[in-house]
Amino acid sequence: MKDKRILYVSSEVIPYLPETEISSMSFEAPRMVNSKGGQIRIFMPRYGNINERRHQLHEVIRLSGMNLVINDLDMPLIIKVASIPKERMQVYFIDNEDYFKRKATLTDEDGNLFPDNDERAIFFAKGVIETVKKLNWSPDVIHVHGWLASLLPLYLKHYYANEPLFGQSKIVTSVYERGYEGTLDMNMMEKVKFDGIGEEKVKDLATPTYSNLMKVAIDNSDAVIVGSAEIPEDLSKHLENVDQPVLDYKNPDEFADAYEAFYQSEVLV
Repeated sequence: MKDKRILYVSSEVIPYLPETEISSMSFEAPRMVNSKGGQIRIFMPRYGNINERRHQLHEVIRLSGMNLVINDLDMPLIIKVASIPKERMQVYFIDNEDYFKRKATLTDEDGNLFPDNDERAIFFAKGVIETVKKLNWSPDVIHVHGWLASLLPLYLKHYYANEPLFGQSKIVTSVYERGYEGTLDMNMMEKVKFDGIGEEKVKDLATPTYSNLMKVAIDNSDAVIVGSAEIPEDLSKHLENVDQPVLDYKNPDEFADAYEAFYQSEVLV
């Protein structure tokens, strides 16, 4: 793993959000790579319920300041950074007042999905890619966790298809049981098509359920990891018919060796 460059893009990471399969693996996997001499970068959204003072987040002025166009609207991109205590790991936070200031993650106090979660996902994907471009850091592997991060493979493969920094990057998506009920905004497909991504690439987003969103991520990835012991049945069936290699679920006690071998497998080199 020495000098292997792995970019982790996740909807949640401990210690900044409560422990879940996603937030835990988004911490443990980069810690493992870091301990074996690899180079890592971690990105997540800067939700408004993250305590900036306690976690010592600070804005990175040289990375902030650009606007991202989301459905024909200019949305300012703010980048913050923090260090995970007792670990030699930094986390970059994608922030925007309109999308991430609210004091919650993905749902309101009644458990209803925020109506703009689709735009937040688009903003997060573009924000990560634009920030990595500013860092001029070319990852060997990009590992995606959580449905809010799931548009990143699509945007890398199509919207940023000619970006040389990612020319050799391979994308891995982890698929988890934890998703959402119902659908995101039913105009989501049109908002993605606004960025010049063809309808045939996003036809599953005509009904943006959790499974359909993850199918788009899977189909635009170079490899897949099953991140939960059980995942939705339709996603299991989808994985049976893909050409990409699929790493079956590994529990937290045994994932390290399996992930290390997978990252260094022929398909990801």
